[in-house]
Amino acid sequence: MDIKNGLLLAAVALGAPAWAQTCQPTAITPYLNINGTTSWASKASASLNAGSRVVLGPQPISGSWSWSGCGASGSAREQTLKLTATCTATATYTNSCGAKSTQAFNFTVWPAMAANAGKFIMVDQFGYLPTMRKVAVLRFPKVGYDSNQSYWPQQLQVVNSATGAVVYTAWPQDWNGLQTDASSGDQVWTFDFSSITAPGTYEIVDPTANQRSARFEIGDNLYRNVLIQAVRMFFYQRAGQAKSASNAGAGWADGASHLKAGQDSQARRFLDPNNANTARDLRGGWFDAGDFNKYTSWAAAYAQDLMEAYLQNPTVFTDDFNIPESYNGIPDILDEAKWGLDWLVRMQNSDGSVLSIVGLASASPPSAATAPSYYGDASTSATLAAAAAYAEGAKVFGALNNSAMTSYAADLKSRAQRAWTWALANPKVIFRNNDAASGTSGLGAGQQETDDTGRAELRLIAAIKLFAATGDTTYRDYVDAHYTEAPMFASWYLSAFNAGNARNLLYYAALPGATSSIASAIRTRFLDLWGRSDYGGWGAVDAQKDPYRAYIDSYTWGSNAVKANAGTLFTEESYYGISRHTADQVSNAAADYLHYLHGVNPLGKAYLTNMVSFGAENSVNQIFHSWFADGSAQWDSAATSTYGPAPGYLVGGPNYGQWDWDSRCPGISSACGSTRPTPPYGQPPQKSYLDFNDGWPLNSWPISEPSNGYQTNYIRLLARFVK
Repeated sequence: MDIKNGLLLAAVALGAPAWAQTCQPTAITPYLNINGTTSWASKASASLNAGSRVVLGPQPISGSWSWSGCGASGSAREQTLKLTATCTATATYTNSCGAKSTQAFNFTVWPAMAANAGKFIMVDQFGYLPTMRKVAVLRFPKVGYDSNQSYWPQQLQVVNSATGAVVYTAWPQDWNGLQTDASSGDQVWTFDFSSITAPGTYEIVDPTANQRSARFEIGDNLYRNVLIQAVRMFFYQRAGQAKSASNAGAGWADGASHLKAGQDSQARRFLDPNNANTARDLRGGWFDAGDFNKYTSWAAAYAQDLMEAYLQNPTVFTDDFNIPESYNGIPDILDEAKWGLDWLVRMQNSDGSVLSIVGLASASPPSAATAPSYYGDASTSATLAAAAAYAEGAKVFGALNNSAMTSYAADLKSRAQRAWTWALANPKVIFRNNDAASGTSGLGAGQQETDDTGRAELRLIAAIKLFAATGDTTYRDYVDAHYTEAPMFASWYLSAFNAGNARNLLYYAALPGATSSIASAIRTRFLDLWGRSDYGGWGAVDAQKDPYRAYIDSYTWGSNAVKANAGTLFTEESYYGISRHTADQVSNAAADYLHYLHGVNPLGKAYLTNMVSFGAENSVNQIFHSWFADGSAQWDSAATSTYGPAPGYLVGGPNYGQWDWDSRCPGISSACGSTRPTPPYGQPPQKSYLDFNDGWPLNSWPISEPSNGYQTNYIRLLARFVK
């Protein structure tokens, strides 16, 4: 051995400095995943609410690991932490030659919200973009369950939660001369703090009255993680999909449901259940809402809404939402839409008609369901709805420059044309599910069938989507001959309650080859109606009709979806470049509806489930859902059960006059209690909500049930504010 080599070996043995060694430490790339349900982020720090779960997954994957801090321990590379206080977790990596390197993960953990926080000062609990208008709403409850409480605001401060520094001070402004608002039962003030643009976590504080808001963030693209959870709701709603812990999070992992003998892959005709020859492979699709049934007309609309959200915001929807198809080169929202389209394909008969419904058994978790699945017969309404979805799928997937999707798109186009032909030849084939007179009691829950007006609307939408996909003037001619049957023209009606019809007409008006005079008539009618002073659009904004800044004219079943729809009607003006208002006016009007759903409402409730880990301190704890059922030790409530419902479900929301306990209460069951719960009963419309999931006899579903349709409306609105 020469002297040089001998000295080098001796240096290594004695722990020589790195320059003298051949074994070098390996650089660590930090990754973390909030709550185990979102996409991995390459970062080493986060600010979170107390109780949040974070998964740490640094790389490289090979080699050995050790951990300390924040409750991390052991040798597993991935660590799942439940954070209760500000802390630092340190990962030590040892590579194959024995060199060590370290990576610190720093977490700022905000304490639980103070008892009085968010009680009278309402903000968007997720936060605000830096350049966005920022308005807090302050309330003095005068009517309703909380009318025994009082708050009279004084001078307010915007306080940096991390430093305690006061960054802005001003007086609030009263709403409408402090008249009590009938929709909420509150006297209201507003506090505009739009001048605060620096990134950070803040609170609105009234030091004189010792009141404060929930915490909120100001930052760039802060709604992205919220959008990811909202889209992932569809993954949790999938029938026949295994939900691994890596995709679903450990709390919501489950096997593939409804694939046992006699279930979805062998579903039989409901009206001929003993005939094995009726068995069909109808696996896939989504649970529609809190029930597990699959309705063709509604699922077709959901698939279209997902695709349209993508078309209007293509850069927002990336391929990393942590679903099974992530990183396949197709945006995950389109993978989700394809899951729905694939089921619709299985529902089509050889003659072009489409089956109407598949009824599924409920269980918690879904994989525990054992009862058979049954389908309903084809109908005109289901076939028209599917035709529109097939056509839109053909257009969207055919434009992806993906050879496999090109073939898929061609098949969808053919299916759309066959469905259209069958529906024209069979204009009134009706199938009513769960209807005693039709012999279908027990098949599904909600009634999917529609009336003549509904079929006419479906026919018009199908023609629009077929024209967009094919360019065939036959479909354009149909639209031109029938567009005046739409409510905007037939009855001068435009509202958040019929936003889908208006959106589809605007879509047609923007298509290449659309008849220019008709396109112009559609745009003009839309702007005239949405701009009327006596309607719920710009007139309501200009008059400040709603102190919570998100006007709708009534709070019925699914009011949160109506709120989202109203917001999207403003964004349509911007997207199509037709507005008579400035870009800032449009953005501000639409954003106020988003802020309402995120906590600027009389209850200070962010109307999404289990979002504490994502920044909402007062999010929904319970929903009416077969999986996340009342009494479940694992999934009943985000506040009290082990996991609560999965994150990101939008609930139906306040429901004035359409909720009541069973008419035989209180004598029919001890579960009634002695009196109706208030809220939701006997409240002003905006307070007609309760965070509960009781089944019969308290019947929470008109208030706390989610729906895929509510979800797509929300996704379409939220996506406008995500980069």
